[in-house]
Amino acid sequence: MGVSVNPMQGDDDEASYKPLAEINITPFVDVMLVLLIIFMVAAPLMVAGVPVDLPNTSAARLSQPKTPMIVTLAADGGIYIREDQVPADSLVSRLAEMRAMEGDTVVYVRADKTRPYGDVMQLLGRVGESGYQRVSLLSQPSPSTGSRVLDVPDNVPGAGFAPRN
Repeated sequence: MGVSVNPMQGDDDEASYKPLAEINITPFVDVMLVLLIIFMVAAPLMVAGVPVDLPNTSAARLSQPKTPMIVTLAADGGIYIREDQVPADSLVSRLAEMRAMEGDTVVYVRADKTRPYGDVMQLLGRVGESGYQRVSLLSQPSPSTGSRVLDVPDNVPGAGFAPRN
């Protein structure tokens, strides 16, 4: 019952069989475009989340402190909060007071390179005791590397210790 459309002569089916060497990618492209459109439509709907009608409030917005919190350990052993010298025994209480007034923020700690490592670690411990959770160390990049470790705004007192590009 088989009919051969091959104009070649002969009854041998294997000899007359020639595979089709062309691949039709049109259905593949059609499916990919449909999937692309589906994801483009569905993506914004996934981000929106659950619709909620939020209430209004009369509370003031929380604002970031105008000047960053910088604690400095000078070469002579003096401790400074921003530009004010503070006795070592009242450092924790002063930082806690400032944290209560300004809120939790990043504390930048910088120390003179002539100070022993133990003094710097003790200062870091005291900053942690005052309740601040985020502490960053400021350093000056070496001239050979020129790497950028931390970018501190220009209005920061003592910004000369902060690396700049």
